[in-house]
Amino acid sequence: MEFVEKKRILFFGLPWTFTKYTIGEEIINIKAGLLKTIEDDCYMYKVTDVKLETSFMERIFKLGTVVCYTGDVTHQTLRLIHIRNARTIKDFILEQSEKQRMKRRTLNTQNLNSMAVDDLDDDI
Repeated sequence: MEFVEKKRILFFGLPWTFTKYTIGEEIINIKAGLLKTIEDDCYMYKVTDVKLETSFMERIFKLGTVVCYTGDVTHQTLRLIHIRNARTIKDFILEQSEKQRMKRRTLNTQNLNSMAVDDLDDDI
């Protein structure tokens, strides 16, 4: 399964921009630009969390913004802005990211920098 969506302008939800999102089972691809194009990829297994944002105007035109928090070097936060089927795409990304982590046997860990190393030594 693969989703292909275009970034839309908020007014009437028309696809007058030059940004295209391709969401596949293993990778998220963002291609932007007309004269100078920039293409960026993020593997699904690097996606750690997904959030759906819908403003009042987005709800009127049945659009949404999907925010993906990743462990990727170039984009720690991927924003799929003003897309149709945003809830379905968010659920797909969540499901596929978990499947890809299981397939690659990767572990998603939390950042433990909030506790100092000296505090850990005192407990021993």
